[in-house]
Amino acid sequence: MSNTSPNSSRGLVAVVLAAGKGTRMQSDLPKVMHHALGRPMVHWVVDAARAAGATKIVLVIGHGAELVRESFANEKDVEFALQEKQLGTGHAVMMAKSNLEAAATTTDAFVLCGDGPLIRPDTLATLLSIHRRDNAAATLATSVIADPKGYGRIVRDGSGKLAKIVEQKDATDAERAICEINPSYYCFRTDALFNALSRVGNKNASGEYYLTDVFELLRNDGRTVSAVDAVPPEDVLSVNDPVQLAEVDSILRKRHAAGHGAGHGGASR
Repeated sequence: MSNTSPNSSRGLVAVVLAAGKGTRMQSDLPKVMHHALGRPMVHWVVDAARAAGATKIVLVIGHGAELVRESFANEKDVEFALQEKQLGTGHAVMMAKSNLEAAATTTDAFVLCGDGPLIRPDTLATLLSIHRRDNAAATLATSVIADPKGYGRIVRDGSGKLAKIVEQKDATDAERAICEINPSYYCFRTDALFNALSRVGNKNASGEYYLTDVFELLRNDGRTVSAVDAVPPEDVLSVNDPVQLAEVDSILRKRHAAGHGAGHGGASR
């Protein structure tokens, strides 16, 4: 399928999950407002989504919501959705439904995590290209890393296609041995996303509504779901504690020094 298909005229939006408290950060700041290379890390994610073509960004906010709102107060393409209770990633995305449902049948939506500032626009562009090439209902960019502990595992069927995503807590020993992981870079047909989310349950080890369950639901509906190994291993790290924040900051500084910072909007703001 070429990109002269109707897919090429679809709109593109982004949902960025930014509601977490970040208990391990040892700070009262919302996790996504901690600085990496001189600016709140969620700004790197928003910039990457914009650079890949997203014309509207919906930030799902919760802990410290007003601080996040203030940080984006003058950015006209940014909207907000409030997640008052932290009931999982699937629940967080559902909070953005009212922001997106008017154009749901004609848009694709990135769903990204605000604590992953190493995201690159070209990775998102690859994700979107595969999503539209395959006419997929849902697509994720995966990564193969040496130590997959803590990450959701990518389970493929006998033909190599995505079967499901299994969280570490719910994985069997065999599934935990899989080194292809989910770094939480997603693209969906917006209407398919919300249709599947309405059917996601919370019978799992965390008692949460997992966004990742959408992939298996859509596959079972007979829809195309795709997974592409597109995230370099060195880009996988997200921030959960001060040590990881320092590591991410160092990586961004090296990138910027090497001249790769421009795609993220620079570091001056």
